[in-house]
Amino acid sequence: MAVANDYESAGGSTPVSETPQNESDTFEIGDRTVHRLGFGAMRLTGDEIIGPPEDEEQAREVLERAVDIGVDLIDTADSYGPAVSERLIGEALGDRDDVLVATKAGLLRNREGEWLAHGDPDYIRNQVLTSLDRLRTDTIDLYQFHRPDDDTPFEDSVAAFAELKDEGLVDEVGLSNVSPEHIDQAREQVEIATVQNRYNIGDRGAADALELCTEEGIGFIPWAPINGDDVDEHGDLLDEIGDEHDATRRQVALAWLLERSEVILPIPGTSSPEHLESNVAASQLSLSDEEVQQLTDAAD
Repeated sequence: MAVANDYESAGGSTPVSETPQNESDTFEIGDRTVHRLGFGAMRLTGDEIIGPPEDEEQAREVLERAVDIGVDLIDTADSYGPAVSERLIGEALGDRDDVLVATKAGLLRNREGEWLAHGDPDYIRNQVLTSLDRLRTDTIDLYQFHRPDDDTPFEDSVAAFAELKDEGLVDEVGLSNVSPEHIDQAREQVEIATVQNRYNIGDRGAADALELCTEEGIGFIPWAPINGDDVDEHGDLLDEIGDEHDATRRQVALAWLLERSEVILPIPGTSSPEHLESNVAASQLSLSDEEVQQLTDAAD
């Protein structure tokens, strides 16, 4: 589940020529409209996504800076830290009407850094209370089931999320790490606003889920959208296109995701203000139809 920092794994930062603003198109999640390029807050923690970051003040500054430059979709989870990422978001942003905060439940952590599926309904009902407290809000904007649990019937876990929505503790429900069959099954119990699966220029394993989401107008949140290894797999092509736009390969990879489908909501994450701005600058790129097709065909 944990992935390397998109920039640290690639060996450094990328330049930003001027202060960017989020110019990505918008998407409706429930009755909320957000820019399609968001921010993933997993990296605002310690090593291996365990414990607090070395510099908590910088972590809060990254969150504040993201909002300042037009990011209004922030994704986190109770397992990031665990609890650390949610706490920092609550401290830095509080309960803002102009920012949609998405969090997740359904994974346990241990000191070995394992990600252990735990979809027990009672556990989920307990976790929503802790997330509400850390995020300093009365209602979670988007609550996502982090991963199906082989020891708990999927429909029982989803039912817990549906009940939380009915009770007003959650505005919208999402899924993560799921198949198209999971999505269809969950939609029999509750409206699904988003699906969050791994997907990027080099990893198209969730293509079937993306196709379903595109057909049904469900937001698709690709995690690890610019993972270093996956991006570097097509580095030559990304660099070639980037040279035409004075952009980095990671900016091109993000711009491709925004062009790939109108339901895709990338959430690149970083603990660096400079990398944050470089990511957001990708929303200003305008790739040609030919460039988009070249990148789309790259995995064939």
